[in-house]
Amino acid sequence: MSRYFSEASFKFLRSLARHNNREWFHAHKPDFESHVREPFLRLLTDLQPVLAEVSPHYRSEPKNVGGSLFRIQRDTRFANDKAPYKTHQGARLFHERGRQIEAPSFYIHLEGGNCFIASGVWHPQPDSLRKIRHFVLDNPGSWKAAAHDPKFRRRYDLDDSEMLTRAPRGFPADFEFADDLRRKNFVALRAIDDETMTGPRLLKTLEKDLAGLAPFTDYLCAALDLEF
Repeated sequence: MSRYFSEASFKFLRSLARHNNREWFHAHKPDFESHVREPFLRLLTDLQPVLAEVSPHYRSEPKNVGGSLFRIQRDTRFANDKAPYKTHQGARLFHERGRQIEAPSFYIHLEGGNCFIASGVWHPQPDSLRKIRHFVLDNPGSWKAAAHDPKFRRRYDLDDSEMLTRAPRGFPADFEFADDLRRKNFVALRAIDDETMTGPRLLKTLEKDLAGLAPFTDYLCAALDLEF
């Protein structure tokens, strides 16, 4: 069983949070490469056959730029916070059509004390959000199976960090899943403890989670007219 991350991975990210400037980052870039980026790229490579079993339409691309791994650099053009670097590392396993149209993704997050795996659509565009809400309204039985199955909900939480105060205009307030229609993000997630993230069973854990999140992801793909 392979190990990918280590305490040194978390140590680098904690240090980056304290010294979030270009001079420090470039002086410690070898640590970033050896403890964060390289092990994440190796994980993404090893996830390729796992993901292919879940869906032939999803990709895990281990590239330094333009693949599954997000840039560590922040886009600060329109941000009040001008710190140049993120203090976590994330990667998305994306739909093959995701560069053409908005699509659900799987997401893996590396950050000491806040590691997690997720799936869904984060901050969807208005048209995508409307499609998902209408699909839930028209297909409540399969939504219940995909998002509210007891076994699923014992393992995964639905992100409720951003919600409308009431059902969106034009949708019935007495609908069985009216609370779900209030969501601004359609995301399911599960925390992963640091010991698992740095341990030998990480790949097996992610394999279980990708399979566990598949029905939820499949439902969102159907809502957006995408293959799964």
